[in-house]
Formats: sequence, C-alpha cells, structure tokens
Amino acid sequence: MRQRDLVDEAYYGRQLEIRCLKVHQPMGEFYVGCINSKDLREITYSDVRRMEGERGFESYLGIQRPLNSKRVKEISAYTKTVDACFPTAVLLSVKGHCAEFDEEKGILTLMPYRNEGEDDLFESVPYPRLANVIDGQHRIAGLHDYAGDDFEINVSIFVEIDVSSEAYLFSTVNLAQTKVSTSLVYDLYDLANKRSPQKLCHEIAVALDKDKDSPFFRRIKRLGGAQPHNLPGSLTQAAFVQALMRYISSDPMRDRDAYMRGRIPSIHDGDPYKQIFRKFLIEDRDYELTDIIWDYFKAVESRWPRAWSNPDKGIILSKTNGFMALMRLLKDIYLWLKKDKPTQADFDPIFARVSFDDSHFSTETYKPGTSGESALYKALVAEIRVS
Repeated sequence: MRQRDLVDEAYYGRQLEIRCLKVHQPMGEFYVGCINSKDLREITYSDVRRMEGERGFESYLGIQRPLNSKRVKEISAYTKTVDACFPTAVLLSVKGHCAEFDEEKGILTLMPYRNEGEDDLFESVPYPRLANVIDGQHRIAGLHDYAGDDFEINVSIFVEIDVSSEAYLFSTVNLAQTKVSTSLVYDLYDLANKRSPQKLCHEIAVALDKDKDSPFFRRIKRLGGAQPHNLPGSLTQAAFVQALMRYISSDPMRDRDAYMRGRIPSIHDGDPYKQIFRKFLIEDRDYELTDIIWDYFKAVESRWPRAWSNPDKGIILSKTNGFMALMRLLKDIYLWLKKDKPTQADFDPIFARVSFDDSHFSTETYKPGTSGESALYKALVAEIRVS
C-alpha cells in the first residue's frame, strides 16, 4: 500500500462504535456511553498535542485557557494507582455528518467524512478530529501515557452543537462544579456578548425558533441527532448558522477579532457577490436581516405549506437538505431582485413560478446527502429563472 493510501486509511478509513443511551433533556438529545481511553485519545483533537492552545469555543470567544501541566502530571500519576477512577463524564461534541445512531442496537457510530467538492458545505473531518472536547481535556491529557487497556471513560456526546452552545454548556457545568475559576466562567458569558458574525447568526436562529409566527417556530434544534445516513436530518442550529454565516463573512474569526479589539470590520472584506448580507453585520441591522430570512422562508411555507410542515423524514423541504438548497437559492434571488431589503411580497411571485407540488420534495426524488441538496437547488434554479 502506498504511503498516501496509508495516510488516507488512518484519517478516513476507520470508524468507532460506542454503546450508548440516548438522553432527552430540555437542551435536546445527547448520548451517554463509554470509550476506551486509547480510542478517546485518538479521536479527540483537543488532545495533548493541541491543548496547550485553545478549544474551538475559546478561540471563538477570544480567550485562551492553556493546559495546566502540573494538573496533567498529577492526573497522569493518579491513573497509575490501583484504584484510579474518573466517575464524571467527559463532554464531547461531534459533527452531525460524522455520527449515526442505531436505535435498535444502541450503537453510536462515529465516522470520518471527506469533503466531496465545491458544492459540499460539510468540512472534511479525519479520524483524529472526530470529537471536540467541551470539558475534560485535562483527564484526556493525563491518560496520554496510560499503557493498559482497562481504562474506560464515560462520555456525554453532543451531536451538531454550535460553538456558542458549547461555550454555554462549558460555562454552566464549570460554574456549578467550580472546577475552574469563576472569573474565567464569567469572562465566557461576557465575551459571548461581543458582536461577531457567529453571534449574529446564532441570535437570528434563536429568534426565528422562538417566535410562534416564524416559519421556523420550534423547528431549529439546538442539538442535532445522530440519524441513520439514509434519512434526511432535522434542521439544527449549527446547520442554520453555517449556512447563513457564509453570506456575512469570508473570515468570521477575523471579524470577531476586530470586534473584540474595539474595531468595526471593513464592509469591503470578502466578495460582495458571495457575502451578500455583510452590510447588515457592519451596519448593526440585525432585525432587518432577520426579517429577510423570515420573509424568504415564509414565502416558501406559503407556496408549499404541507411539505414545509410535514414532519415525515421522507419529505425534505424543511429538513437540512431542503434548507441548504433554499439557502443557496436565496443568494441568486437576492442578487436578481437588487433590493436592499426584499419582503415576502417580492419572494412570493418568484416561488409561484415553480411547478412542483408539495409531494415533489421527497427522498425518492432527492437523495439524502449533498447530491440531493445540489439536485434540488439546480431544479429550483431552472424553475424560477432568475440567473
């Protein structure tokens, strides 16, 4: 086997099966199970090689929490004692496209994902980066040189959780358990209030999910579920944020850093034909951008009310595939309308051109995955004729 093939096999040719229980709580669903410490070290990317820096949400919030080397040494020594025990769970987050749960067997499978090209909105996730550590990074680092095969770690796994929810979860857990300084915890809360593309998209998602008149009322799940991959997933907050943020910023971390430093990012950063909503971020026009998204999808709901409200997994219009295709279409329509703030009255006539009825948006017509999403987008483009 060639060296490149060996690398591909190590990064994308493996998967990990975990026996889990699905837990339902107000925040959403998550999975509780146990992972051998060696496997845990292999799939977590906030490991001993990376943890001297920061985790995703800490970077997002503008803070760094370096690994405490003294604590790691103490934990490492403790793991070698005869009665070593970690009774509390390590918290992990994984991408929805890398997780699949078998309800009947109670098995959560974590698998790598390779990006399929320009139309694929999901990032590549190799095996060594399958899980991000929300809480428990010192325990994982302390197990780095554990030689035995008998140390299993209980884990709570959150699927498709966005970075602001990770920060909230970390803050809540550690404030309650006082495992880190309260000043750091309150810094997390304070810094999360700073303006950023991530925060804007997060707040729009929350607002649309909570308003009873919104087309997204109670439709955006804060946490995702590990669905079988032959079924379209429900719309998660992370997916919503990802789809909207690309229209606001070409470099969200750079923009967030500018706000953290007290500067307003340039409105000219990025491509105006791609970052079509950037002006709404820079000019603090949050409510107007929320209105555009509301009115656009209200027009979709008005045109296909049965398909939009259908909870059946075989109807994709309001699920992730349908939403992603419609968000791609939104850019074409917005540029064609040439209006700063179009309303539902502008969108309605465009969707009226589409000949599809409610039954059209099925998994029989549009297969799950990026191929089905791309096919739906192209079919709608051909029908509305705005390009």
